[in-house]
Amino acid sequence: MTGQPDEGWVRAERDGAVLTVSLVRPDQLNAQTPATWAALRTLGEQLDDGVRVVVVRGEGRAFSAGLDRALLPGLAAELAPLPPDLADERLRGWQAAFRWLRAPGIVSVAAVQGHAVGAGAQLALACDLRVVAEDLQLRLPEATLGLVPDLTGTSTLVELVGYARAVELCLTGRAVGAAEAVALGLAATAVPVGRLDAAVAGLVTALLAVDPGAARETVALLRSATRTGPAAQDAAERAAQLRRLRALSA
Repeated sequence: MTGQPDEGWVRAERDGAVLTVSLVRPDQLNAQTPATWAALRTLGEQLDDGVRVVVVRGEGRAFSAGLDRALLPGLAAELAPLPPDLADERLRGWQAAFRWLRAPGIVSVAAVQGHAVGAGAQLALACDLRVVAEDLQLRLPEATLGLVPDLTGTSTLVELVGYARAVELCLTGRAVGAAEAVALGLAATAVPVGRLDAAVAGLVTALLAVDPGAARETVALLRSATRTGPAAQDAAERAAQLRRLRALSA
């Protein structure tokens, strides 16, 4: 994986078990395009078992201001006439750029500062954990523009903040600051802007200190817990623990 940005303004840098993915369009507040999503999707497809932690960040003073608004009329004109199956396939491909951040075997961490709006907020939500700077302004304004959040953000949002709060945030499109993000469970912690990189590095070190097999099994259990009934979840815990005990005894 290269350290050079591609045409989607995405740069990937590998350091051992850590893959850092940066949006590198700071002059446009890291506004995203379909090329951005294609680049992110490719990274997910190229992911190997040696990667344990993925850090997602934005270069400059913002994480991401979301979709480049200048592209919206063209995207609407392009997608609207397509047959439903082709339009669905196109949208599914864009979602794949976000969904891989919860792939089995990795823990993803979003380092979020400044604006995280629309697609930017959904990219942060696609990660397992979010560390935010105190200047955070997270918004999901899609409904106020006549659209819906469609980049995998709705399921995670409801899991984190509950149905009623998710409705309020999405239909008002209001900004959530750092302190509220922590209080709502949207962020693990909030730190001064100048300490964001150090806080993320400390978290990554802690994540890597855990036995890889135990980390994989635990995260898989936690991800399934919100969608699995108690009996099935209990059975999954038993099966995972037996696998761990056998691995340790070996």
